[in-house]
Amino acid sequence: MTTPHQPPTPDPATKDRVYRSPMGIVGGVALLGIVLWLGIDALVRGEGRTQWLALAAMILIVPLVSAFTVRPAVYANEERLRIRNPLRVIVLPWGQIAALRSSYSNEVLTKSGTKFQLWAVPVSLRARKKAARRTARAAAGGERRGVGGPAFGGLGFGAPRGDVDADGPVRAETDKVMDDLRELLEHREQAESAQGEVTVRWAYEVAGPIVAGAVLLAILLAMG
Repeated sequence: MTTPHQPPTPDPATKDRVYRSPMGIVGGVALLGIVLWLGIDALVRGEGRTQWLALAAMILIVPLVSAFTVRPAVYANEERLRIRNPLRVIVLPWGQIAALRSSYSNEVLTKSGTKFQLWAVPVSLRARKKAARRTARAAAGGERRGVGGPAFGGLGFGAPRGDVDADGPVRAETDKVMDDLRELLEHREQAESAQGEVTVRWAYEVAGPIVAGAVLLAILLAMG
């Protein structure tokens, strides 16, 4: 007995674009290495109460540092924006997003007025100032070329540097990320597949160990 021909299954959802903070990850890994080194040393060399204090401190500090440095990430595809912050995971269909804002932090504002911070895309004022200086240098070089042309026997004084974006103003990396997200929002907010409800889930797998470590450490300190 033959089975009827099955229609081809639809293509899976588009793959996520993943945005994270490289400096945050590097700093977090370095800090975790120091904490584990000191903690394990105290467990091996310490005695009695010292070992318990070291254990409680590691239970508290390791997940806490991981949550704020290694864990944060932003996942974006054509249907939704998923934000993995230190203690929460927020899923926002593009149709529910009103704006993506950048000031002293990068934020997403929903149409209901709720605001969520993008921990994985931190604002760097230093990077912005550096990008602005590079843009100014590129503009000044362009003006010199336009007025006097190449100088010094065709050596091309004022030629564009290799690290300057010739297509427009130089942008800090996190500002480029926000530009990408705004472009996705502009193209997908009206799409039928990009509608739905905003969901927020607390990361109990992270908060649980932090609370347990804090309670254990508080009890040990209270006992003297």
